[in-house]
Amino acid sequence: MNRSPNFDRLASVYRWMEMATFGCALWHCRCRFLDELRNCRTALVLGDGDGRFTARLLQENPHVRVEVIDTSKAMLRALLRNAGVHRHRISVHHADARQWLPGTSHYDLVVSHFFLDCLSTDEVTALAERLRPCTSDQTRWVVSEFAIPAGWFGRLVAQPLVTSLYLAFRLLTGLRVGRLPQHRSALSCAGFVLDQDFPSLDGLLVSEMWVRALR
Repeated sequence: MNRSPNFDRLASVYRWMEMATFGCALWHCRCRFLDELRNCRTALVLGDGDGRFTARLLQENPHVRVEVIDTSKAMLRALLRNAGVHRHRISVHHADARQWLPGTSHYDLVVSHFFLDCLSTDEVTALAERLRPCTSDQTRWVVSEFAIPAGWFGRLVAQPLVTSLYLAFRLLTGLRVGRLPQHRSALSCAGFVLDQDFPSLDGLLVSEMWVRALR
């Protein structure tokens, strides 16, 4: 297993880096299903960066309690600051999600916004298999990710852009992964089914909602 990347140095500039490169596109991608999450009560958020989505989720849903996993202490501190008066409903785990054990917890919501792209396909599969016992038929897993669409746009625009992003994050954080995981096949193998799918930016970004498959 590769060592965890270090996102600490990006905590204070993460939002502005995102805005400079993609404007509000990533934010809209994260919030695509927000209106459908108002009845959730227990959420697991995987690597929310500076926590803007977690803060928004807490604002929109006054009953949800959130567990957050992140390898970066600086990002977790930023997340708690952004949560403001709602921070008492957050439990943080400074841990690598590839090794973290959820125990007997149950979640009716799992969130991974631009997080799975830091893992390999095998690591996504292992993570999903480890989390599946903590879910039920009512659990929703919300995913936001980059994608390489078919056709000329994928070859000439999306692929070079994603490659350059991986190179930048390798230099800035030590991230060892260098290509997008096959997260759809990984989640499917772990017993989840794609329920909703919304591409944006000509397929460069995808917002997805997954549910647990009936077995």
